[in-house]
Amino acid sequence: MTSFTLQTQRQFARSGQLETKHGVIQTPFFMPIATKGSVKSLSSGDMRDLGAQIILSNTYHLLLRPGLEQMTALGGLHRFMGWERPLLTDSGGYQVFSLSKMNKTTEEGVTFQSHIDGARIHLTPELSMQMQAAIGSDIVMQFDDVAAGNSSRERYEEAMERSLRWAERSKKEFEKIHDSNIPPLLFGIVQGGTHEDLRERSAQGLINIGFDGYAIGGLSVGEDRADAYRIAKRVCEVLPQDKPRYFMGGGMPEEIVAYVQMGVDMFDCVLPTRNARHGTLFAWNQSPETIDWSLYQDPHPSTLFYDRVRITNESYQQDQTPLDPYCTCSTCKTTSRAYLRYLFSVQELLAYRLATIHNLHFYLTLMQSLHKWIQTTA
Repeated sequence: MTSFTLQTQRQFARSGQLETKHGVIQTPFFMPIATKGSVKSLSSGDMRDLGAQIILSNTYHLLLRPGLEQMTALGGLHRFMGWERPLLTDSGGYQVFSLSKMNKTTEEGVTFQSHIDGARIHLTPELSMQMQAAIGSDIVMQFDDVAAGNSSRERYEEAMERSLRWAERSKKEFEKIHDSNIPPLLFGIVQGGTHEDLRERSAQGLINIGFDGYAIGGLSVGEDRADAYRIAKRVCEVLPQDKPRYFMGGGMPEEIVAYVQMGVDMFDCVLPTRNARHGTLFAWNQSPETIDWSLYQDPHPSTLFYDRVRITNESYQQDQTPLDPYCTCSTCKTTSRAYLRYLFSVQELLAYRLATIHNLHFYLTLMQSLHKWIQTTA
């Protein structure tokens, strides 16, 4: 089965479709983050209403709670959270690196201390594959060794080489678990920091192993934006044309637009939901239907196609206008800036829900607009 079909290309930007066990996804697409099995403040029904094609959950958090055995007994995350559309899970490698109180990496895997209760857990490529199978992921990520954003070249090279060895182990365990006619998709993760030669070696090594898709990992972790753009562009040049490309963890709207024009197909980021909970909202300053996205290829565009509205500011206290006149989400149809500011000021939980609906609608509309723009070839 060919899971990815490339339909239209506009210079390097691509539109296509990705076939999974739980449905076909139009690319390019954005995945809202359902870290622990829910998008914060929203239900699965809300995500369907927003038009989310796919969501992302985290293997690390679900391994800690409810755990492998309980998740298996529950019949997987789709059934547990009432979500019938596609689901991607990351491997847990990044969270082990960033969240655990203690972690020790060896060739076998990573031993870490739970940030919840201090319990010691040994996470390996094999256990990551087993947990993602219990979750019932449609897109499974290989287990990788994550180097800190300020690492030396030696550390980046070590992590990249180990990630390649773990990619082989991940694939072997994946194939052992999934012997059905329609298995999930398995993605490899390109590592190597901001060093182009390491990235090229990583990408070629993964291609030699063979995966259903390829992710660009280890960026958006504090490096200069120009370096991230440079590496992403080079990796896209190396990766095969007939496989989907996934930029992990990025980013701001203008970054996504630039990465799409390099040939990236898939994105996830906590920014829309996290910013919403802190009262920072993305608002169009022009209609997304009429934007010429080719104007936004530069790493630092002179003007942006959106504004960031800090809704908690006092200037909105008497503002009865909608948050965003170009937006069609339920928040903008029913809620004034003054009311949303008031909800934040009195710490009403409804504020988080309304703001999150809007920000996710903004990101999903952005992807729809980019998809239409690519299909309208010059």
